[in-house]
Amino acid sequence: MCLGMPGRIVEIVDVANQRALVDVDGVRSKVSVAMVDGVGIGDWVVVHLGFAMARIDEEEALHLLGSLHELTLLYERELSDERPSPGHDAVGHAPGRPAGR
Repeated sequence: MCLGMPGRIVEIVDVANQRALVDVDGVRSKVSVAMVDGVGIGDWVVVHLGFAMARIDEEEALHLLGSLHELTLLYERELSDERPSPGHDAVGHAPGRPAGR
C-alpha cells in the first residue's frame, strides 16, 4: 500500500530543477514538483516518495491530516491494549503454561 501525505509548499528552492521545500505536518523536506503544473508557495500538494503527485485544496489537506492523526491514535491505543500483563510473556502466556490452555 502506498500513502501520499498532504503538505504545504513553503519555499521554491530550485526553479530550474522544479524542487520545493514542503512542510508535511511539521516535517520539512525538499520534493520535486515537476509533475504538478503551476504550484507555488502556500499551495497544498500530496507528497509520495519525494514527489508532489497532485495539488489539493486546504480543506481536503486538513481533513486528510486530521484523519491520519485519528488513525495514529487508534493504532497507538491498539498497541497499548496488546501489551502483556505483568508475569506473562510477549504473547500473553503465563510462565510454564503451554499455549492454548
